[in-house]
Amino acid sequence: MARPDNAAKAPGTTNPSTVTHTAGGSKAPASTGPGVVAGGAGGSRGQAASVPLPAARTAPPVAPKPDDPPSSGSRFLAKAALVTVALSIAGALLGLGRDQALAHLFGAGSETDAFLVAWTVPEFASTLLIEDGLAFILIPAFSMAVARRAQGAAGDPVRALVASTLPRLSLAFVAACALLIVGAPYLVEALAPGLPDPQLAVDCTRLTATCVLGFGFAGYCSAVLRAHRRFVAPATIYVAYNTGIITAMFVLGDHWGVRSAALGVAVGSALMVAAQAPSLWRQLRRKQEAAEGPGTAEEARPMDLSLVTTVLLFALCRQSQVLIERFLASSLPAGAISHLNYAQKVAQMPMVLSLMLCTVTFPVVAQAIAEGDTERARNRVERDLALVSCTVLLGTAVVVACAPQMIQLLFQRGAFTAQDTAVTASVMRVYALGLLGHTLVGALVRSYFSGGRPTWYPLFAMTVGIIATSWIGALTVGYWGVLGIAAANALGITISAVFLLYGMGPRSVPIRTRQVLAEISKPVRAAVVAAVVGGLCASRVDSPLLALVTGGTVVTVVFALLARALGVQGFAPALRSLTQRLPHARFR
Repeated sequence: MARPDNAAKAPGTTNPSTVTHTAGGSKAPASTGPGVVAGGAGGSRGQAASVPLPAARTAPPVAPKPDDPPSSGSRFLAKAALVTVALSIAGALLGLGRDQALAHLFGAGSETDAFLVAWTVPEFASTLLIEDGLAFILIPAFSMAVARRAQGAAGDPVRALVASTLPRLSLAFVAACALLIVGAPYLVEALAPGLPDPQLAVDCTRLTATCVLGFGFAGYCSAVLRAHRRFVAPATIYVAYNTGIITAMFVLGDHWGVRSAALGVAVGSALMVAAQAPSLWRQLRRKQEAAEGPGTAEEARPMDLSLVTTVLLFALCRQSQVLIERFLASSLPAGAISHLNYAQKVAQMPMVLSLMLCTVTFPVVAQAIAEGDTERARNRVERDLALVSCTVLLGTAVVVACAPQMIQLLFQRGAFTAQDTAVTASVMRVYALGLLGHTLVGALVRSYFSGGRPTWYPLFAMTVGIIATSWIGALTVGYWGVLGIAAANALGITISAVFLLYGMGPRSVPIRTRQVLAEISKPVRAAVVAAVVGGLCASRVDSPLLALVTGGTVVTVVFALLARALGVQGFAPALRSLTQRLPHARFR
């Protein structure tokens, strides 16, 4: 399964780990210090260009303005996390509603396949411009600028940084957008050479290509606002985005067909910028009192491009799973790409929830490493791995047990037939086998980048998994069709997770790997039994809603009983540990 896209997840740009770093605070962090990673690896990462930053100057601190939020404290952290999580869940639910609308209006046929090929553009654009790329540099850069301004640096470092970066990035956004529009036929041919109607995919691609401009500016706005400790507006972007797509489909679907969904991507990306523009304008127009400096020029401090390069390449490599799936599925009968897409969107929900539970602790790990407290970092990572494993495996058991009922309730209406439900449910069950691997990759990669140093090992581990996915998919697609593609995805990401797990140590946090594997094996056994028992109970109930409730309840009860009997690290101790660690993740 590919990394969850911006429609069906709580996006990385609005996760609590980003919140804990971007508060600016009372110090100006070093350009390659732990603050850089704390702002990025939790879901907000940076740009691929070198931005010269003036060196910090020593000056008397300026008292905060009355409207400034508190610069530190677990209460502010908890409130910010609550707001971002709540709005992220709202965006994810609207993303699910968008997929339901797409299935209802256009089903799972050649038209939907064409749109989903074009959907590759916003998937990659959101990864690079909002979630894993642009923000990784911009958030730390603006955080340092805010800190220098608070220390009384001459002029306004924030406005200076905007003036030095925004024009160049704007040109890059426009150029990339134009290149995608002109090269749409070649891109479609490369992504899905077996499409029966490539022209429809080309038209949709040209419409979705405009989102590069909107996503670029939206990511930029989010970085500036988070550096100013403003979290509400950035957290609303996917609510606005999915609202635009859903509205466009229902208003223009009868006349434009599936092209209306592609137009909705363009409209939604513009709404992402509009949702943040007023708040951004208020921040940039504020008059900041700065202490008069001697007027000497400040040294430029370039960003660590090797760190950015490793993160960007890792993100691109992980996202390339989407390309492999759609390339292989394009040669199958119409609807194959759609079945894979719908199955993936629903199956990834347990992973999204589990990673939301652990991302808030990422700055704790980064801070512990920066302070040389390896023991505290190791304990935190081990607890996080136990917690996310339990959570995602419980969700996996529910997905496997109740897949047909979930798909029937969510999608089986309008143009989405019972046959589509059966195929999609089967694919979703196979996808679910890789959920633990996806979750471990998402949790472990934070530890690799928590030290503020570039490391190529995560890219190596992901590349091995991608190669395995490609070969297994190519060998099995002819016999098993979409099930073979889903199985290749699950095996490939599991291989990457194994490499990342065994690579911990000198490259990252030195966890006790054998102990961690022994702990993870306990909920794995509980999940297998719970899925079998829950599936049998759900299959005996005719009503899909009642079957889902019955199966989900049985899975939860069986899993909880077995987890207790096996001595699995419980959710309550893990959550208490999380709460106890929150004070360490202050805004600094």
